[in-house]
Amino acid sequence: MAGGTKRLPRAVREQQMLDAAVEVFARNGYHATSMDAIAAEADISKPMLYLYYGSKEELFAACIHREGVRFVEAVSPAGNPNLTPREQVRTALFSFLDFVDKNRQSWMVLYRQAMTEQAFTGQVQSSREMLINLVAKLLESSTKNPDPTWNFSVMAVALIGAGEAVADRIAGGEIAVGEAADLLENLAWRGLRASGPVRD
Repeated sequence: MAGGTKRLPRAVREQQMLDAAVEVFARNGYHATSMDAIAAEADISKPMLYLYYGSKEELFAACIHREGVRFVEAVSPAGNPNLTPREQVRTALFSFLDFVDKNRQSWMVLYRQAMTEQAFTGQVQSSREMLINLVAKLLESSTKNPDPTWNFSVMAVALIGAGEAVADRIAGGEIAVGEAADLLENLAWRGLRASGPVRD
């Protein structure tokens, strides 16, 4: 039997298990990860792990849910109404990229594994749609006299897609968060200026 027999509150034990699972899933990938490996990482017995999470699928889904909540919380400051629209966009971009930089394993589990597993894509997509809707509203509010034909949701999808590609570079240590945020912010505003006047 593995260690970790010390009694802990259930909520604390659950977080330890999820921490271990994110670590192992990020390192080995979903299919190559076993419940044995996660139990060993968490320093608990496999029966205890199954007591809390009945299957690897259930545990992976719990990881996605927790990391998705953390992701949403990380970008929520962008909704501050005291910021100008451009400051809100900047905050959203920086918060998103900073989250990836500080939680690279979460990024691997959320986007590079869950998005390729059909059973889990819906969970990740809900977090992604939240970010897309936020950015679309911020882009629209930053545009003077927007043309009714402009599709700010599609603009947001393009910006988030670019952001996800840049986030991969951040996760790989190839670019700094501030530099990446500047790049994406300038990309967003150049695109809006090409479409029509924007306001800061």
